[in-house]
Amino acid sequence: MKSAVNSEASPDRIRARYWIETAYPLEDAAAIMAGEQSTGTFVRVPGETDELRERHAARVEEIVELGTVDAPSLPGSGLPRRHSGPVVRRTAEVVLSWPLANMGTSLPNLLATVAGNLFELKPFSGLKLLDVMLPPASLNAYQGPQFGVDGTRQLTAVYRRPVIGTIIKPSVGMTPEQTAAHVRVLAEAGVDFIKDDELQADGPHCPFEQRATAVLRALNEHAEKTGKRLMYAANITGEIDQMLRRHDLVAAAGGTCVMVSLNSIGLPAMTLLRRNATLAIHGHRNGWGMFSRSHATGMSFIAYQKFWRLAGIDHVHVNGLRNKFCEDDTSVIASARECLTPMFAPPHKSCMVMPVFSSGQSAKQVHDTYSALGSMDLIYACGGGILAHPAGPAAGVRSLHQAWEAAARGIPLAEFATAHAELRAALEAFAS
Repeated sequence: MKSAVNSEASPDRIRARYWIETAYPLEDAAAIMAGEQSTGTFVRVPGETDELRERHAARVEEIVELGTVDAPSLPGSGLPRRHSGPVVRRTAEVVLSWPLANMGTSLPNLLATVAGNLFELKPFSGLKLLDVMLPPASLNAYQGPQFGVDGTRQLTAVYRRPVIGTIIKPSVGMTPEQTAAHVRVLAEAGVDFIKDDELQADGPHCPFEQRATAVLRALNEHAEKTGKRLMYAANITGEIDQMLRRHDLVAAAGGTCVMVSLNSIGLPAMTLLRRNATLAIHGHRNGWGMFSRSHATGMSFIAYQKFWRLAGIDHVHVNGLRNKFCEDDTSVIASARECLTPMFAPPHKSCMVMPVFSSGQSAKQVHDTYSALGSMDLIYACGGGILAHPAGPAAGVRSLHQAWEAAARGIPLAEFATAHAELRAALEAFAS
């Protein structure tokens, strides 16, 4: 069944697409969603006039029935009143729209509208936000990424290949001096990008100011010696005033990038940071599993990343192929493609965000990554894939360059490895 209840497009309306599972008639379920997130509640109230509803009620734009399920995907769902007979739970995709006048161009209030109480409604045994489509007014209200793909390439001076990155490991436990010494090793190995782990921000054993100062001093010395300036994503996550001070400290020390844990700081903090930022902003999505792990609730990355791109991130993690987490490769590639798909109105139309591949990545996933994505506009972040190379970190970095060269030239990894010892050793070491 496909029901276009109101398919008229409007430039001043927000549209959102959902997957739903319900025992209610689909039209009734969609109407409940629309009412809950606009003018309605469980009963008609004084003041909810026909005129008000005409101006401000959410509209059901489309319902596409997908099929039925044998059992509820989530607990706590209910049945329609006066229900009798066998329970039939249907799944469908539903598109709702709202007038921009309901929430204005505010990202936090947009989020409350398209992803608010819907997930708790009793008529649904499954509900997931799949996508959000925004009018020009919303796209132009926020700055968006300052650097994105092109700016990151300029800051790193890396062109025509991925930015090769790594994560400081162990995540926690090292002093600022030990961290800086570790970074020197990574810099000398030839990486382009180094980031703090999300668990390391400002712990008593490794205070942010001391760590960032020591690391950037080491990287400045490396740049003076070699002419290569690495990008270091210093984790400034904290209270808003702390983040602004930390950003300025990194900038004053010669840094080019800061990192924040998106789900920890929230959209308003992110937009404030972006308004004051002169550095690239590396967005870490730790906690993403809360939104994504269940097929029956949460939101897709396609919807999720639009909020953060508008708020101003320049990079965002998308996981990696054959990763250590539960996300499958198809989802990873779809997320990365979305990062490289323009969504902004002028002047940000071409400013895409850099997808960050990480989580158990090494030379062995390179061919499949390039084949599936069809682009080298990414940060390829390898921890063990560099540090655990049997010939050392420098050989680990070289193995990655060799793997990407082979991928670009269409030469099978095993064939290319016969003449490249670092790649050959990486494939043997990371074979499992």
